[in-house]
Amino acid sequence: MKVGDRIRIKESVIFYHHPLHKNEAFDAKGLEGEVVKVLSDYKGRPISPNFPIQAEFPVEGAKRPFKAHLQASEIEVVAS
Repeated sequence: MKVGDRIRIKESVIFYHHPLHKNEAFDAKGLEGEVVKVLSDYKGRPISPNFPIQAEFPVEGAKRPFKAHLQASEIEVVAS
């Protein structure tokens, strides 16, 4: 998986920071977006984050896209 890949959330993942559902449980299963970052190092030192993939999902009616950190097992690549 690399930056720029188009992805889809394939498992049920609950978020509480979705722009249109603040402080409410939001199931993001089926949401499609794009990989923005893949975290593997910090200032040149290797790290092992629990949720290494940062993705961005467009949200109609919101000022900014919805951003989330995910595990590789929670998503699938739709297109590169």
